[in-house]
Amino acid sequence: MNIAVRYYSRGGNTQKLAEAAAEAVGVTACDLSVPLDEKVDLLLLGNSLYAGSFDGAVRRFLTDNAQKIGTLASFGSSASGRSTYAKLKALAAELSIPVSTEYYNCPGSFLFMHRGRPDQGDLTAVAAFAKRTAERCAK
Repeated sequence: MNIAVRYYSRGGNTQKLAEAAAEAVGVTACDLSVPLDEKVDLLLLGNSLYAGSFDGAVRRFLTDNAQKIGTLASFGSSASGRSTYAKLKALAAELSIPVSTEYYNCPGSFLFMHRGRPDQGDLTAVAAFAKRTAERCAK
């Protein structure tokens, strides 16, 4: 099974999650500047909530790579604790990209909020999410 991990991270929180997810499934996490060079069965996409939505770079990446994505699975962090899952699912539907029903989100540190997050527990949880999602996708 061909798996890729890509992420968009302004402050480094989602990058930490992406690296843990990638290690769990035996691939390297890359930021969105690295396009998919071939079709993947599963794209684990790390992104965060900024001003109520995901960054435009996420939209551009998915639009540019839609034909190369078998299934999309979302993970990320945000200061508010809210996820981008619903908005990503809507965009994926527009682009005809199947989306995993499971996603992972945790609080991310920002200024004085959620200091130390993501922590080791979050990294362990996103790694388990990545493994579980890959196993389900392989069936």
